[in-house]
Amino acid sequence: MRDRVSSTIDVDRVPVLGWQRARGRADLRQSRTDRSTVAIDERELRREVAAVYRIVADRPDEDADLEFPTGRGLAARLGYPPAEIGRLPAAAVDSFTGVGYHLDLADLADGDVVLEFGCGSGTDAFVAAARVGDSGRVIGVDPVPEQLANASRCREEAGAANVSLWRATAEALPLEDGTVDVVLSNGTISLSPRPERVFAEASRVLRPGGRLAVSELVGERRLPDRVRTDPALWAAGIGGAVRIDDCADLLETAGFDDVTIRENPWYEFVSDRARGVCQQYGVESVSVRARCRR
Repeated sequence: MRDRVSSTIDVDRVPVLGWQRARGRADLRQSRTDRSTVAIDERELRREVAAVYRIVADRPDEDADLEFPTGRGLAARLGYPPAEIGRLPAAAVDSFTGVGYHLDLADLADGDVVLEFGCGSGTDAFVAAARVGDSGRVIGVDPVPEQLANASRCREEAGAANVSLWRATAEALPLEDGTVDVVLSNGTISLSPRPERVFAEASRVLRPGGRLAVSELVGERRLPDRVRTDPALWAAGIGGAVRIDDCADLLETAGFDDVTIRENPWYEFVSDRARGVCQQYGVESVSVRARCRR
């Protein structure tokens, strides 16, 4: 049986001092900006997402009947540099589930403080840790204990002392305002029932001029209720894919400008059902870079 990670793994006390105040502000912002037009059972969707990603963490090499691709082959296809991936622990790469490559857009430099929400088993976090060096720091947050447990073991194997792993959701980050230089995410925003709150939290924790670099699923057309309320499609990132035009509006509302959007044509789902829905509604992967204008 695998070790379970506690809910307080590696939480540093200093950045968390204003968390409750920050959560209160985020709740207020969310209530003013909620764009949802369909009744969604958030608890059911979150349970389904957690169940799927527990499988990814515990059985990445087995036939788990997933809708989406995983692993080293996916990372190579999306454009991750082979030399960087080759230096990572195998367990981190085997559990990789990203939808694109965006680390080139992040402009990571020595000494940067980086936050990744939805860090999973740590592929992007460990690549970022190598780029920011010993003077930098990477904070990975994820709500799934099994993913964090896998990432913790990989961190020890990699000797990545500049990586911290915290259990949290992207909608409620345990950080003070303006404390990080770069926010990363790979396929996490489309797993959230409240993307406007995720973008607001990213803006809140970034320093003025800080960068957001993410890869996410977006759609050309608004998704119907039958897709948006389907737990399996939501866990695949399809049900929560926002329209590309709405994504630009969400970024602007959250306080971002200087937006760059790049398509990722190399990403493709593995199930016929998922591919069919994506084709019908124009769901695709993009990488986005934006700057916090505060």
